Amino acid sequence: RKHWAAWEVCLMNVVCPQSASGDLMIRNIQLKHSGKYVCMVKTEVDSVASAAELIVRGSPGPPEHVKVDEITDTTAQISWQEGTDNHSPVTTYSIQARTPFSVGWQRATTVPDVIDGKTFTSTVVDLNPWVEYEFRVVASNKIGGGEPSLPSEKVRTEEAVPEIPPSEVSGGGGSRSELVITWDPVPEELQNGEGFGYVVAFRPSGTSTWIQTVVTSPDTPRYVFRNESILPFSPYEVKVGVYNNKGEGPFSAVATVFSAEEEPSTAPSGVSATSLSSSAIQVSWTAIPWKMSNGRLLGYEVRYWNNDQKEESSNRVKAAGNETSIKITGLRSNLAYYTAVRAYNSAGAGPFSATVNATTKKPPPSQPPGNVVWNVTDSRVILSWEEVRAMDNESEVTGYKVLYRTSGQGRQEVLTTASTTAELWLRLQDDYFIEVRATTEGGDGSSSQQILIPRLASMDARGSGPSVLSIFSVSSFLATIFSLTLNSM
Repeated sequence: RKHWAAWEVCLMNVVCPQSASGDLMIRNIQLKHSGKYVCMVKTEVDSVASAAELIVRGSPGPPEHVKVDEITDTTAQISWQEGTDNHSPVTTYSIQARTPFSVGWQRATTVPDVIDGKTFTSTVVDLNPWVEYEFRVVASNKIGGGEPSLPSEKVRTEEAVPEIPPSEVSGGGGSRSELVITWDPVPEELQNGEGFGYVVAFRPSGTSTWIQTVVTSPDTPRYVFRNESILPFSPYEVKVGVYNNKGEGPFSAVATVFSAEEEPSTAPSGVSATSLSSSAIQVSWTAIPWKMSNGRLLGYEVRYWNNDQKEESSNRVKAAGNETSIKITGLRSNLAYYTAVRAYNSAGAGPFSATVNATTKKPPPSQPPGNVVWNVTDSRVILSWEEVRAMDNESEVTGYKVLYRTSGQGRQEVLTTASTTAELWLRLQDDYFIEVRATTEGGDGSSSQQILIPRLASMDARGSGPSVLSIFSVSSFLATIFSLTLNSM
């Protein structure tokens, strides 16, 4: 009956022969298909049977009953029981570990490094003190690695003296009479026990006695020492150590940190303000004398306000330390602006200079140049337009700008002129867009309507000679092209 039961289980995945070939095929074979198979031949007279044992081999099953027998600050003694070998003897075991700080399961370092298939205990080494661990075991044979075991119960390694000091010890800045010391806090998994903190040691460069203080919070990244005796921007030797309930650990390497700077004590001199346009002024000053013992000059702060504003609510802009002027834009036209300048560094800002003022220019004319007319001969284009007259509240016209570009060109070329005419030399093979603006002390006025000068090579090709003068305006362009075509014909 046992043999026939095996045969019946097998039949679900067996392709029985339909001829006298004598073959038997099992598709998608699995471990459960192992067993004895019987083939029987029957006739009306007699029957003959033959049996064969089928063994299916696979990777090992998961080890069982994984537990931690002994734990220290850096080691754990692990034991387990073998699982099913699935008809192929286990050749090796490996141990994996997981903590709240790891990314998934990681292969653990063990003694011995290679655990053979007949060993069911091993010591995991190089663990971090005072960290909660889980362990699991994976068996392997010639077929491959099997499924991992269930995790062991969580256990915490014992405490130990910290071994890793903080990194990136640095500092500087702060307010007057301060020494600011900073560092990267030690991660929790490297603190090795409860009661973790830092020992901060510092001394003026060139002295032998260390001043020490304790920072009890493990997440604190800085310490500020305040004392009126601290000279501005003085070098200090600094190091930061670690400790916990088990004792003191090592110190970091010694770093040089400068005490806080002293804010500038003098104001810039030679301050002046100049009106540039209807919306901008230029403020200039002479750089203040500076001693390296005071620190590093970061730059200058310029504040500005007008008659409609209060000095206390003024606007402010900053310039870098090596700059002695700044352009202030976005101002209202024809209005007096008051400005003052002061220097600043990381400790703060110094006193403001004396106040100076400048009045922005009147706005440019709102009227654009009108009746723009152009004529062309060869590659020379002559333009003319009506004069722009400024109103009483506008800046006087000082000249004109002719802006031109080809149809495929993004950047405009500029020609300036003091009169109401201009002459351009253009390539005849391109279309040109042209506009005209008035120029004033307050800036550029409104642009004229943009005009198009079409390419003229085709007209020359029809017989228009160099001596022929063609006069065009925007409104007469199409009619003139028609007239030239008739003349050519």
